[in-house]
Amino acid sequence: MSPIDADLTGKVALITGAGRGIGRAISISYAAAGASVCCVARTRSEIDRTVTDIRHNGGTAIAAQADVTDYDSVVRAFEAAAREFGGIDIVVINAGGNLDESHDIESGSPEEWAYTVQVNLIGSYHTAHAAIPHLKKRGAGKIIAIGSGIGHRGRPGESAYASAKAGLSMLVRVLAQELWPHSISVNELIPGPSSPNGSPGRTPHAPTPSSRSTASGSSPPKKSCPSPSSSPHSPTKAPPPRPTASCAAIPNADLLFSRA
Repeated sequence: MSPIDADLTGKVALITGAGRGIGRAISISYAAAGASVCCVARTRSEIDRTVTDIRHNGGTAIAAQADVTDYDSVVRAFEAAAREFGGIDIVVINAGGNLDESHDIESGSPEEWAYTVQVNLIGSYHTAHAAIPHLKKRGAGKIIAIGSGIGHRGRPGESAYASAKAGLSMLVRVLAQELWPHSISVNELIPGPSSPNGSPGRTPHAPTPSSRSTASGSSPPKKSCPSPSSSPHSPTKAPPPRPTASCAAIPNADLLFSRA
Protein backbone atom coordinates (compact mmCIF):
# COMPACT_ATOMS: atom_id res chain seq x y z
CA MET A 1 0.00 0.00 0.00
CA SER A 2 1.14 3.51 -0.74
CA PRO A 3 1.52 5.82 2.28
CA ILE A 4 -0.59 8.29 0.28
CA ASP A 5 -4.03 7.38 -1.04
CA ALA A 6 -3.37 7.71 -4.77
CA ASP A 7 -3.55 5.66 -7.92
CA LEU A 8 -0.69 5.94 -10.42
CA THR A 9 -1.51 2.71 -12.23
CA GLY A 10 -0.35 2.92 -15.84
CA LYS A 11 1.97 5.86 -15.20
CA VAL A 12 5.74 5.77 -15.70
CA ALA A 13 8.02 7.84 -13.50
CA LEU A 14 11.73 8.55 -13.77
CA ILE A 15 13.38 9.76 -10.57
CA THR A 16 16.96 11.00 -10.24
CA GLY A 17 18.86 10.60 -7.00
CA ALA A 18 16.73 7.51 -6.34
CA GLY A 19 19.33 5.61 -4.34
CA ARG A 20 18.86 7.38 -1.02
CA GLY A 21 16.88 9.93 0.95
CA ILE A 22 13.97 11.71 -0.67
CA GLY A 23 14.52 10.15 -4.09
CA ARG A 24 14.46 6.64 -2.69
CA ALA A 25 11.29 7.35 -0.68
CA ILE A 26 9.51 8.86 -3.67
CA SER A 27 10.49 5.89 -5.83
CA ILE A 28 9.13 3.40 -3.31
CA SER A 29 5.93 5.39 -2.79
CA TYR A 30 5.29 5.85 -6.52
CA ALA A 31 5.71 2.14 -7.10
CA ALA A 32 3.36 1.36 -4.19
CA ALA A 33 0.82 3.68 -5.83
CA GLY A 34 1.02 1.63 -9.05
CA ALA A 35 3.57 3.49 -11.17
CA SER A 36 6.38 1.82 -13.07
CA VAL A 37 9.55 3.49 -11.83
CA CYS A 38 12.97 4.08 -13.37
CA CYS A 39 15.44 4.69 -10.53
CA VAL A 40 18.40 6.83 -11.59
CA ALA A 41 21.60 7.63 -9.68
CA ARG A 42 25.39 7.51 -9.98
CA THR A 43 25.88 4.64 -7.53
CA ARG A 44 24.62 1.39 -9.00
CA SER A 45 24.45 -0.47 -5.69
CA GLU A 46 22.11 2.14 -4.20
CA ILE A 47 19.56 2.14 -7.01
CA ASP A 48 19.75 -1.66 -7.19
CA ARG A 49 18.73 -1.71 -3.52
CA THR A 50 15.81 0.63 -4.21
CA VAL A 51 14.66 -1.52 -7.13
CA THR A 52 14.99 -4.70 -5.05
CA ASP A 53 12.84 -3.22 -2.30
CA ILE A 54 10.21 -2.10 -4.81
CA ARG A 55 10.03 -5.50 -6.46
CA HIS A 56 9.97 -7.27 -3.10
CA ASN A 57 6.79 -5.33 -2.33
CA GLY A 58 5.20 -6.23 -5.66
CA GLY A 59 6.10 -3.07 -7.57
CA THR A 60 7.67 -2.54 -10.98
CA ALA A 61 11.03 -0.80 -11.33
CA ILE A 62 14.32 -0.75 -13.18
CA ALA A 63 17.67 0.82 -12.37
CA ALA A 64 19.48 3.15 -14.78
CA GLN A 65 22.92 4.34 -13.73
CA ALA A 66 23.63 7.94 -14.73
CA ASP A 67 25.52 11.01 -13.56
CA VAL A 68 23.36 14.11 -14.02
CA THR A 69 26.47 16.18 -14.81
CA ASP A 70 26.96 13.92 -17.87
CA TYR A 71 24.19 14.79 -20.30
CA ASP A 72 24.69 11.74 -22.51
CA SER A 73 24.25 9.37 -19.56
CA VAL A 74 21.01 11.14 -18.60
CA VAL A 75 19.70 10.74 -22.15
CA ARG A 76 20.51 7.02 -22.00
CA ALA A 77 18.57 6.67 -18.75
CA PHE A 78 15.47 8.20 -20.33
CA GLU A 79 15.86 5.97 -23.36
CA ALA A 80 16.11 2.91 -21.11
CA ALA A 81 12.92 3.87 -19.25
CA ALA A 82 11.00 4.56 -22.46
CA ARG A 83 12.21 1.31 -24.00
CA GLU A 84 11.24 -0.73 -20.93
CA PHE A 85 7.89 0.89 -20.14
CA GLY A 86 6.78 2.44 -23.43
CA GLY A 87 7.09 6.08 -22.42
CA ILE A 88 7.46 8.48 -19.49
CA ASP A 89 4.77 10.52 -17.71
CA ILE A 90 6.41 11.91 -14.57
CA VAL A 91 9.95 13.15 -13.96
CA VAL A 92 11.28 13.97 -10.51
CA ILE A 93 14.47 16.06 -10.57
CA ASN A 94 15.95 15.18 -7.21
CA ALA A 95 19.68 14.47 -7.65
CA GLY A 96 21.84 17.00 -5.83
CA GLY A 97 24.39 17.59 -3.13
CA ASN A 98 26.58 20.17 -1.47
CA LEU A 99 30.30 19.61 -1.90
CA ASP A 100 31.09 23.11 -0.66
CA GLU A 101 29.13 22.77 2.59
CA SER A 102 30.11 24.87 5.63
CA HIS A 103 32.63 27.02 3.79
CA ASP A 104 32.25 30.76 3.56
CA ILE A 105 32.95 32.29 0.18
CA GLU A 106 36.43 33.50 1.10
CA SER A 107 37.70 30.17 2.42
CA GLY A 108 35.87 27.85 0.04
CA SER A 109 37.24 26.04 -2.98
CA PRO A 110 36.26 27.49 -6.38
CA GLU A 111 36.35 23.98 -7.82
CA GLU A 112 33.99 22.60 -5.16
CA TRP A 113 31.71 25.62 -5.51
CA ALA A 114 31.48 25.10 -9.26
CA TYR A 115 30.84 21.37 -8.91
CA THR A 116 28.00 21.97 -6.44
CA VAL A 117 26.35 24.26 -9.00
CA GLN A 118 27.07 21.72 -11.74
CA VAL A 119 25.24 18.94 -9.90
CA ASN A 120 22.28 20.91 -8.58
CA LEU A 121 21.60 23.35 -11.42
CA ILE A 122 23.24 22.07 -14.59
CA GLY A 123 22.26 18.51 -13.69
CA SER A 124 18.65 19.64 -13.30
CA TYR A 125 18.81 21.35 -16.69
CA HIS A 126 20.22 18.17 -18.24
CA THR A 127 17.37 16.14 -16.75
CA ALA A 128 14.66 18.54 -17.89
CA HIS A 129 16.17 18.84 -21.37
CA ALA A 130 16.27 15.07 -21.79
CA ALA A 131 12.74 14.68 -20.38
CA ILE A 132 10.85 17.10 -22.61
CA PRO A 133 10.74 15.05 -25.85
CA HIS A 134 9.46 11.99 -23.95
CA LEU A 135 6.74 13.94 -22.14
CA LYS A 136 5.63 15.61 -25.36
CA LYS A 137 5.24 12.20 -26.98
CA ARG A 138 2.77 11.27 -24.23
CA GLY A 139 0.76 14.42 -24.87
CA ALA A 140 1.02 15.54 -21.25
CA GLY A 141 3.27 15.12 -18.25
CA LYS A 142 4.68 16.38 -15.00
CA ILE A 143 8.13 17.59 -13.98
CA ILE A 144 8.76 17.99 -10.27
CA ALA A 145 12.02 19.59 -9.11
CA ILE A 146 13.08 19.15 -5.49
CA GLY A 147 14.13 22.59 -4.30
CA SER A 148 15.32 23.98 -1.00
CA GLY A 149 14.36 26.83 1.26
CA ILE A 150 18.04 27.78 1.28
CA GLY A 151 17.65 28.71 -2.38
CA HIS A 152 15.04 31.30 -1.41
CA ARG A 153 16.56 32.77 1.75
CA GLY A 154 20.29 31.87 1.67
CA ARG A 155 22.51 30.77 4.55
CA PRO A 156 26.09 31.66 5.53
CA GLY A 157 28.50 28.95 4.43
CA GLU A 158 26.03 27.62 1.84
CA SER A 159 26.62 30.01 -1.06
CA ALA A 160 27.10 27.34 -3.73
CA TYR A 161 24.06 25.29 -2.76
CA ALA A 162 21.89 28.37 -2.22
CA SER A 163 22.88 29.83 -5.59
CA ALA A 164 22.26 26.55 -7.39
CA LYS A 165 18.84 26.07 -5.81
CA ALA A 166 17.90 29.68 -6.53
CA GLY A 167 18.80 29.03 -10.16
CA LEU A 168 16.74 25.84 -10.10
CA SER A 169 13.73 27.83 -8.89
CA MET A 170 14.00 30.16 -11.87
CA LEU A 171 14.57 27.23 -14.24
CA VAL A 172 11.29 25.76 -12.99
CA ARG A 173 9.47 29.02 -13.68
CA VAL A 174 10.77 29.26 -17.23
CA LEU A 175 10.06 25.59 -17.92
CA ALA A 176 6.50 26.12 -16.71
CA GLN A 177 6.09 29.07 -19.05
CA GLU A 178 7.45 27.12 -22.01
CA LEU A 179 5.71 23.79 -21.44
CA TRP A 180 2.19 24.66 -20.30
CA PRO A 181 0.89 24.76 -23.92
CA HIS A 182 1.96 21.11 -24.17
CA SER A 183 -0.01 20.10 -21.03
CA ILE A 184 3.23 19.56 -19.12
CA SER A 185 3.15 21.02 -15.62
CA VAL A 186 6.36 21.99 -13.85
CA ASN A 187 6.60 22.48 -10.10
CA GLU A 188 9.26 23.13 -7.51
CA LEU A 189 8.69 21.18 -4.31
CA ILE A 190 10.41 22.29 -1.11
CA PRO A 191 10.24 19.46 1.44
CA GLY A 192 10.83 19.57 5.16
CA PRO A 193 13.49 17.57 7.06
CA SER A 194 13.91 14.03 5.80
CA SER A 195 15.55 10.77 6.74
CA PRO A 196 18.79 10.21 4.79
CA ASN A 197 17.99 6.53 4.24
CA GLY A 198 14.60 7.24 2.69
CA SER A 199 12.84 4.75 4.91
CA PRO A 200 9.29 4.25 3.66
CA GLY A 201 8.15 4.06 7.26
CA ARG A 202 8.66 7.82 7.56
CA THR A 203 8.37 9.15 4.05
CA PRO A 204 10.40 12.31 3.41
CA HIS A 205 8.00 13.39 0.64
CA ALA A 206 5.05 13.75 3.01
CA PRO A 207 5.91 16.54 5.46
CA THR A 208 3.47 18.20 7.80
CA PRO A 209 1.13 20.83 6.33
CA SER A 210 3.25 23.56 7.91
CA SER A 211 6.20 22.82 5.61
CA ARG A 212 6.52 25.09 2.60
CA SER A 213 5.97 24.08 -1.00
CA THR A 214 6.38 26.51 -3.87
CA ALA A 215 4.49 25.63 -7.03
CA SER A 216 5.11 27.18 -10.43
CA GLY A 217 3.11 25.23 -12.94
CA SER A 218 0.91 25.20 -15.98
CA SER A 219 -2.19 26.37 -14.14
CA PRO A 220 -2.79 30.03 -13.28
CA PRO A 221 -2.29 30.78 -9.58
CA LYS A 222 -5.25 30.76 -7.25
CA LYS A 223 -5.67 31.90 -3.70
CA SER A 224 -6.63 28.42 -2.53
CA CYS A 225 -4.27 25.46 -2.61
CA PRO A 226 -4.94 22.83 -5.28
CA SER A 227 -6.53 19.55 -4.27
CA PRO A 228 -4.97 16.16 -5.11
CA SER A 229 -7.83 15.46 -7.50
CA SER A 230 -7.28 18.57 -9.58
CA SER A 231 -5.78 17.93 -13.00
CA PRO A 232 -2.83 20.03 -14.17
CA HIS A 233 -3.58 19.00 -17.75
CA SER A 234 -7.12 20.22 -18.23
CA PRO A 235 -7.84 20.77 -21.94
CA THR A 236 -9.74 23.97 -21.18
CA LYS A 237 -8.12 27.11 -22.47
CA ALA A 238 -6.39 28.95 -19.65
CA PRO A 239 -4.37 32.15 -19.64
CA PRO A 240 -0.58 31.83 -19.48
CA PRO A 241 0.68 31.01 -15.98
CA ARG A 242 2.04 33.63 -13.69
CA PRO A 243 4.96 31.65 -12.25
CA THR A 244 4.88 33.28 -8.85
CA ALA A 245 2.20 31.02 -7.39
CA SER A 246 2.92 29.63 -3.96
CA CYS A 247 1.02 27.96 -1.18
CA ALA A 248 2.44 27.64 2.29
CA ALA A 249 0.36 24.58 3.10
CA ILE A 250 0.28 22.43 -0.02
CA PRO A 251 0.72 18.83 1.13
CA ASN A 252 3.48 17.41 -1.05
CA ALA A 253 1.15 14.64 -2.16
CA ASP A 254 -0.84 17.18 -4.16
CA LEU A 255 2.15 17.61 -6.46
CA LEU A 256 3.80 14.22 -6.21
CA PHE A 257 0.71 12.08 -6.63
CA SER A 258 -1.71 13.96 -8.88
CA ARG A 259 -1.94 12.06 -12.13
CA ALA A 260 -0.14 13.49 -15.13
